[in-house]
Amino acid sequence: MAPRTVPDRMTLTIDILMGLGLALAAGIRPFLPALVAGAASRADFFVDFGSTSFAFLEATWWLALMAAATVAALLLRDRIAASAPAAAALSGVAIGMGALLFAGALADDGYAWWPGVLAGLGAAWLSGAATRGLFTRAAARLDEQAASHLPVYAEGVAGLLALLAITVRPVAFVAVAFFAWLLAGGRRREGEKYAGLRSLR
Repeated sequence: MAPRTVPDRMTLTIDILMGLGLALAAGIRPFLPALVAGAASRADFFVDFGSTSFAFLEATWWLALMAAATVAALLLRDRIAASAPAAAALSGVAIGMGALLFAGALADDGYAWWPGVLAGLGAAWLSGAATRGLFTRAAARLDEQAASHLPVYAEGVAGLLALLAITVRPVAFVAVAFFAWLLAGGRRREGEKYAGLRSLR
């Protein structure tokens, strides 16, 4: 097999950045990023899943499902927040969606899609863990009504990040660094809190 040319390597890098950004977005909230990516692909707007094994990501039924799931998740946000199994299930869907979108991004230009599954799982887990901790801390400081709107803000951030991942792909570098910093900071604060509690015993 002939080695890939420099433009081919550049294309791969760009596809990786898009996949990374989409997976990070899906880790925050799974359905709106999938809707954004599918709609962009349907319009051939910087991405096209149509000629790949992931063509369903731009299918009408998939887009309708993602739109309905986005609305349902927002309407049921209080019930999801109050139910540990429901919240865990949504987190699992988010990680799976990250893997799916990263794989589709690699397949777009004919690259092997399976590494995107592994990378997407990791990226979606990172952003999900980081933002979950952030919103948990924020909810503890807000009244009940204000805290109930946090999923709406998360949905907006996820949708915006998905759009930027498609149109301004280097944003993925910034996003992954931010989520890693956010997660590390959250764990450091948790460690300090537990250390303080132990010292009071």
